[in-house]
Amino acid sequence: MDEGVPAMTQAGSASELPLDALVRGSLDSLSSGERKVGRALLANYPIAGLGTVAELAQRASVSPPTVVRFANRLGFSGYPEFQKRLVREVQERLGSPLEQYGRADLHSGDDGLPRASQMFAASIAATIDDLPQSEFDRAVALLSDPHRRVRLIGGRFSRLLAEYLGAHLILLRPDVQVIEADEFSRIAAVSDTRRGDLLVVFDYRRYDPQIVRFSRRVAERGGELVLFTDRWLSPAAEVAGTVLPANVEAPSPFDSLVPAMAIVETVIAGITEVLGEIGRQRLEGIEALRAAPPAPAG
Repeated sequence: MDEGVPAMTQAGSASELPLDALVRGSLDSLSSGERKVGRALLANYPIAGLGTVAELAQRASVSPPTVVRFANRLGFSGYPEFQKRLVREVQERLGSPLEQYGRADLHSGDDGLPRASQMFAASIAATIDDLPQSEFDRAVALLSDPHRRVRLIGGRFSRLLAEYLGAHLILLRPDVQVIEADEFSRIAAVSDTRRGDLLVVFDYRRYDPQIVRFSRRVAERGGELVLFTDRWLSPAAEVAGTVLPANVEAPSPFDSLVPAMAIVETVIAGITEVLGEIGRQRLEGIEALRAAPPAPAG
């Protein structure tokens, strides 16, 4: 995908969850000091976890022993084991389709379709199960707010998701726009950003530096960001108030957008429920205009 890197390993037990998902899911059970460490890590993931114990402690404004206890509470024997796991995930994230080609879990013949079915079903289920309810609810609330202008942007492949979500939003609410890929359109979008505007970003590994830069500029102007990304998190997560990660496992060397599409569909369902009669009336009006005969020329 943009994006275009290898399929990930399927998550199994809690200890095999992606580290960021493990941290997010553990926040409520941590002490106040340990929560500070978790939030500091997520705010600059994964960079914050690649330094020393003292450096992470300083970021979180806690003592070094608190960082060690944080790693222990996540199920690691200590910070070195935690960091080793983090480094492994970073290496996976930075892989390319070419590097994965020789070791991808490719199947053909009679086993191909059943294997793909199992893989996609498991990946979608894991994505939905791991999605924090609070993040999902916030994304739906923001996208349902008629007082917010909504802009959407995506990368080389993930733009398909931006256009798909945008097409549905246009039917349900006003003031929605998918930003074109050219530089002028993006510059104009930054210039037009008002405080409180909502930017929906789709960015999956390998991450698009132009989209990340654009996201930061919109955030600097007071825009609110909802980020759809993979479990390793696009750097745009640093400025996103809401993050919806998806698994990207596929039966090929290329990442899959199937689980991400499942999140998009679920978000659309949530928005439809929130808007209720308002959304239905707008859809009725649009359908009536489509069915109306064209006005006579002249």
